[in-house]
Order: sequence, then C-alpha cells, then structure tokens
Amino acid sequence: MDSSDNDTPAFAGSTTDEKQGYDVEIPTMKSLFIEMCFDETVLATGTAFLVANNRESHCALVTNRHNVTGRHQVTGECLSKTGGVPDNIVIYFHKNGEHNGEWKSVRLPLYRDDGAAYWLEHRILGAEADVVALNLKWGDDVWKMPYYLETQLDRCGMVIGPAEPVSVIGFPFGQTSVERFPVWATGFLAQELSLVTPERPTFMIDCRTRQGQSGSPVIAYRVGNHRIRNGNKWSSVISPSPIWEFLGIYSGRVNPESDLGRVWHVSAIVDVLAVATADFKRRESKI
Repeated sequence: MDSSDNDTPAFAGSTTDEKQGYDVEIPTMKSLFIEMCFDETVLATGTAFLVANNRESHCALVTNRHNVTGRHQVTGECLSKTGGVPDNIVIYFHKNGEHNGEWKSVRLPLYRDDGAAYWLEHRILGAEADVVALNLKWGDDVWKMPYYLETQLDRCGMVIGPAEPVSVIGFPFGQTSVERFPVWATGFLAQELSLVTPERPTFMIDCRTRQGQSGSPVIAYRVGNHRIRNGNKWSSVISPSPIWEFLGIYSGRVNPESDLGRVWHVSAIVDVLAVATADFKRRESKI
C-alpha cells in the first residue's frame, strides 16, 4: 500500500467484529461513510471516496469542501445546528481481508498545528470549487477501492445525454443500506455535459437527494445497452456485465425546495488529484 502526506497522523479503530461477506456491486464498495467532528462530537455525516489515475499511481480521498469547512460553500454560514465547525474527520474504510463487511475507522485532523488546512483545493478555482482532496496514511489493513480516472473500469467512454439516469451513491441523513454500505439514489441528468467548461466545471442533475449525500460519487450505471462515440459516429454497445461511467462528485441541492442538484465534473477531480499528487511527491522528497 502507498502512504500519503507523511506529516498527517492517523488513529484507527475497528468498527465491526463479525466477519461477513456481501454480494454487492463494485461502486457500492467505493462510497465511504464519513463523520465531521469537533473533538469527539459528531457535527455532521457525509460521503467520500478514493480516486487515483490508475492502479500504480497516487491515491487520495475526495469529498466536498463544505464537508471539511463545516460552512455553506456560498454564504459561509455554519452548517451545524450546534454552531460548531469540524476540526477532524472520521472515515470508515473497508477493512482488507477475505470478506467485505468489515470496516476500519480512521480519524484525521483537518488542521495542522499552525492552523493551516490539511485538505488540498482546486489548482485554479481554489476555495470556489466544492471539492477537496486529503492525502492519507494507511496500512495493509485498509482496502483501497478508488475510482480510476484514466482506466476503462470507471470511465468507459459512455455517452450520457439529458434525461438519462444517473446515480448518487452515498448516505442520506447518515442512512446506510446494511452496515456501512451506501444507498443508491437515482435521478436524471438535467443538462448536456457538453456545456461543462474549465471555468465552471459543474452540471445539474434532477434527483431526490438529501443531507449526508454531499461528497457522493455520481455515476451512470448501465446493464446491457449503452452508447459510445467514435469520432463523429455514435454506436450502441451491449455489455454482458454491468458497466458505469464516473461523472463527478455531488455537491448539494441548489435550493432546499428543489430536487435539482449540482455535481462537480470529473475534470475538477482530475485537477484536485493532480494537486494532491504533487503535494505527496513534495513531501516524499523531503524524507
């Protein structure tokens, strides 16, 4: 296993004792339950996931910026009813072993001794982008299952148009399906992805999402038929196995009275991972 951000301490504890095996889809394994805390007090729950370019490259944790700041991304208003903001985060990783169904909780501080944040922001948009990365330390007992940004496992080149189904895989209101497995909420793409730009790498979905799903991966999941594009030609492909396209990270609804939600496009995650990788290499060079 690789290690990341070597000046970040990690404290771990087991979350389950009974070994069980579950028959679940790969994307189910990739969404991680997180708790935002002040000391030991849980202020909020949310979702995170791991990303890497490929199996040999650096791996980082990704979630929403408003999860780690504890403040509304636009207004800066405190999100917790307690008035507190988090100073540490607890991540429930899958435990490495023969069976899934075991978790390992890892508590990480969000700030260094000098007050600087541990999280890493978008290279150009900075605090305007509601997506951050955390470099982590882990041992052989953590089962890493990232979304790969440069392989066909998670980015098969599927074409998705408006009104096509997309899934947000996370933990609404802290709710799980079984144990620490996430809930799949499915809605529809609400615009053309061709309208995403480097200056504003977001798009809209129409999905009944709720608090706790912030930081969830958004994917297009298909069984059987899907579309791809070869140059100027469109093709229909039938796959005998489930296939999915990783699209981005869910950021929240645009209005509490609406089911329209904002997703930060995968291109923004590519940028944040590049920042995290550069930070990791810089720290490694000092060892």
